[in-house]
Amino acid sequence: MMRQLRPLTALPFDVHLMVHDNDFFVRQMLGIGVQRISIHIESAVHIHRTLGMIRDGGVRAGAALNPGTALSHLEPVLDRLDFVLIMTVNPGFAGQEIVPAGLGKISRCREFLDRRSGTRIPIQVDGNVSFANIPQMVAAGADIMVAGSSSLFHQDGSLDENLQQMRKAIAAGLSMRREGAVASDGVA
Repeated sequence: MMRQLRPLTALPFDVHLMVHDNDFFVRQMLGIGVQRISIHIESAVHIHRTLGMIRDGGVRAGAALNPGTALSHLEPVLDRLDFVLIMTVNPGFAGQEIVPAGLGKISRCREFLDRRSGTRIPIQVDGNVSFANIPQMVAAGADIMVAGSSSLFHQDGSLDENLQQMRKAIAAGLSMRREGAVASDGVA
């Protein structure tokens, strides 16, 4: 599917790999011409090598963390990260509720990255990125939203209506962030 889509658009491709053989799929994605690849820390055999392979291919490299994976796993690879993907649901299927600690993990990740990295590393969020959750996710420190059936492709609105609603939710979150309206657990 990726090979078929690539010649049809100049839009950037952001690939989130949830696989066992990361290196094989990274090589495939590099050959297709994607712009961003995130791999799960939990499935990476040699994470330094794989993140290096992604960056050597001229692509932005990200580490994805499942809800139960500690932020400390990022420490050894901070110098190889262009972004971090926080999963706020356990991967597997659409329509799940956000895990209770999801918003707090975004906030703790923002603090972790800001304390340990010399540059601002963006946080991408995937999992129940709904109109209701987006403001709190952005306020907690999320920079990139993976939009799906809870927002952009929500069945109750058109694509344009849903996009406008997402933009309003993001603006509300940015306002909350500027006002410091996020508690230490990440909940506004």
